[in-house]
Amino acid sequence: MVLIGYCLSILDPKDKDIDMSETVGYARVSTRDQHIEPQLDKLKAKGVTRLFQEKVSGVDRDRPELNKMLDYVRSGDTLVVTKIDRIARSTKHLLDITELLQNKGVTLKILNINLDTSNPAGKMMLTMLGAIAEFERDLLLERQKDGIEKAKQLGKYTGRKPTARAKSDQVKELLAKGYKKTQVAKELGISVASVYRIISD
Repeated sequence: MVLIGYCLSILDPKDKDIDMSETVGYARVSTRDQHIEPQLDKLKAKGVTRLFQEKVSGVDRDRPELNKMLDYVRSGDTLVVTKIDRIARSTKHLLDITELLQNKGVTLKILNINLDTSNPAGKMMLTMLGAIAEFERDLLLERQKDGIEKAKQLGKYTGRKPTARAKSDQVKELLAKGYKKTQVAKELGISVASVYRIISD
């Protein structure tokens, strides 16, 4: 038992002298008649050793395997996907995921647009995507304001629904009880990215 404990201590992933980094892949198709194998082949060709895959609509932001993957990756890992629409449902969603990965020290590579957040070109592309997302958000807010104003005039405006941040106390309480981040997200009906943002706040 002493020898086993010694061996486990040597292989402790917290030991910075041991390279425990992985190349992780995520693949998704939206319907059963689509084939996921081409994505898997491309990911394996890029040296992916741990694969997360699922058949679910891209519109669904709270995807089980996506959440598992985001919870699984660690500092030093590289996440590889074949296309943007395989992992994110919008520019804003992509930026949320990218922020989460950056906070965890994980590099993101998207093969079809040669995006690699470990190099300056990839970071510049992300900056451009961020500018586009902000522009889209401004347009959306403008439309929302117009809609709210019309709703107020008609007496139908009831105010905003609670956001994920409104559940921050519940998030912290569940984490303190030993819940995993994916379990907290599922329990409260929010995304894993929202859980990480609440923790970082």
